[in-house]
Amino acid sequence: MDRIVVAYALYLLISIPLTVLVARTLSRHGRTFLTEVFADSPGLANAVNQLLVVGFYLVSLGFVTLFLTSHAQVPTAREVFELLSVKVGTVALILGGMHLTNVLVFNAIRRHHLAPKEAPRPAPLPYAGVPQAPPFPAP
Repeated sequence: MDRIVVAYALYLLISIPLTVLVARTLSRHGRTFLTEVFADSPGLANAVNQLLVVGFYLVSLGFVTLFLTSHAQVPTAREVFELLSVKVGTVALILGGMHLTNVLVFNAIRRHHLAPKEAPRPAPLPYAGVPQAPPFPAP
């Protein structure tokens, strides 16, 4: 078997489980944030969580797939591992960046939702002694 094919197989065997592990972690712990944010609607919290996880899978696995190919020559086992380390390291960095982005998004949603809401201001009362305009007649 060609060594590049071995490198591709090892890359997929490492990258896909890594993606699944990060997605499950985001889903499990992101649900905690979203449940707090959408306390009045737990169904909405679960739906938003699932949508974020699906988006994470699509972007991550899309990147893993696009990053699979290589035009490098790998005549030795050492070069297989060097190619593999670059590919898996890049995927790990991208997944870490996406994880950090998701955490920041969760935190921003939570902070926005938990921020104190301003009470609506009541309409100003007319001053005493100032004549009021008569109400407009109905058409």
